[in-house]
Amino acid sequence: MTLGEPPVIVVPATPTSNGGLHVGHLAGPYLAADVYARYQRARGRFVLHTTCTDDSQSYVATRAAVLGVSPAELARDATARIGRAFTALGATVPGLPPIDETYRRTVLDHVSAQHRAGAFELRTVRFPYARRAGVCLYDAFVAGTCPTCLAQSSGGACEACGHPNNFDELLDPYYPLDPADEIEYREVEILVLPLERLRAQLTDYYARHTPRWRPNARDLITELMAGPLPDVPVTVPGDWGLPAPFAETPGQRLYPWIEAMPAVIYSTWWSAAQLGRPAERVDRLWLSDQEPTIVYFHGYDNVFHWGMLDLAMLLSHPRPYATPTVTVTNEFYELERSKFSTSRDHLVSATDLLDRVPRDLARFYLTLTAPEFQRTNFTEADLRHVVGTRLVRPWNRLAAALADLAVPDGTVLPVSTAGQDRARTVADRLGRHYRDDRFSPAGVADTIANQLERLARTGLDTENAADVLAQVQTLLAYAAPILIDVTDTLAGAGVPLRIDDRPTQKVTMFRLPTLPAASDQRPATAAGRVS
Repeated sequence: MTLGEPPVIVVPATPTSNGGLHVGHLAGPYLAADVYARYQRARGRFVLHTTCTDDSQSYVATRAAVLGVSPAELARDATARIGRAFTALGATVPGLPPIDETYRRTVLDHVSAQHRAGAFELRTVRFPYARRAGVCLYDAFVAGTCPTCLAQSSGGACEACGHPNNFDELLDPYYPLDPADEIEYREVEILVLPLERLRAQLTDYYARHTPRWRPNARDLITELMAGPLPDVPVTVPGDWGLPAPFAETPGQRLYPWIEAMPAVIYSTWWSAAQLGRPAERVDRLWLSDQEPTIVYFHGYDNVFHWGMLDLAMLLSHPRPYATPTVTVTNEFYELERSKFSTSRDHLVSATDLLDRVPRDLARFYLTLTAPEFQRTNFTEADLRHVVGTRLVRPWNRLAAALADLAVPDGTVLPVSTAGQDRARTVADRLGRHYRDDRFSPAGVADTIANQLERLARTGLDTENAADVLAQVQTLLAYAAPILIDVTDTLAGAGVPLRIDDRPTQKVTMFRLPTLPAASDQRPATAAGRVS
């Protein structure tokens, strides 16, 4: 079967189904991934923008315990809420794939093949154990002090410094669901994935790819590679998650982070089928001979898992899988100068915000203030101020000037050489922020605002109308991955919003719809007013 052109596989981090998406999630990987996917589609690429819920995570079980519901019930409810948030955002994912028998078979077949190939080793390790609860502690089931940076941390990896901490490595451990429960240590025989065995392959990959990563993520990988690489659990004692299929570890569960890589492969297959591009094998599009461009979006706190463990899951598999081409990380987005957190109920719901604020305006602000290189802070008051001054006002001034222009709609106007040069400059200034080696949606949003302000100040008349319209049309094409609703309206009215290298030699007269205020949730129309 011929699958056609190589796909661009865009993978934002799999959302944990312990609650709905909050604004910090949107400003982190999910909006950035959608902007990237839309831009690549505008360039004519076949894009699979895909993710799936991470139902086996221990955070589902701990959150369910706090809420007094079963983990399965919480996962079902959270998945529906996550899906509604993606829809409200306008994300181009074709849906959230079901965590069904095909999903489970894909995951178990993947790890079983690794096991047969000798990728895993049996180890006896020490786990902290909550005596009263009778629970072996890992990831969300344990908290304590990070041995690397001394910050408060959960198990698995430290949010502050990004370093992993498995087994008995956390200092001062306690059981978050009952901090008074006495902790003891028990030896358990489990399977592990020894990352040190993959050092040469990891070194080669990072030498080729991390120079294009954002600095904090690149520095963390350098720190991790400077020391001994850890053994990562493949199985854990527990009662939530997929049963491990290995004879050596009866009754144990598959470690949830081991699921993530085959889960994404399954999600890609499912999404391709929704878009009319089915494959016989679930992993077909991830094979190296398909030459996919694979792009990851995730937070700094997941650099170890997405940037190292998932890579190791591909490198240690007997099938020849492609590896990620581009990795885009983000820092934490804060609410009132503290990290958004579902488990602590410190959040603004994504759907609630998008109910109150027109989608294009919310997308613009979250893109502009995204924590690409350092933590940034969200307040709704700042959203309304920034969007009003940097987007709505200059846009509507420009719309008013075009509305007053005495040129009939549909008139074809020749663009001067100077106008073509300026349109190319607009394209260059915006396009540079979409490049894989410097991808910055915040840079795109800032440039949109700067160009709007400049064009709104331009004295528009019949003499320069064509040159100004050529620049506006170019600006709209590059703004379309962010301002999805107003540009969809314009495209539907016949305004060509293409991204290519051809000069804009002529334009057809068009008007801009006005944008609503941030407090006015009404859709824009192509008639130059809101309906």
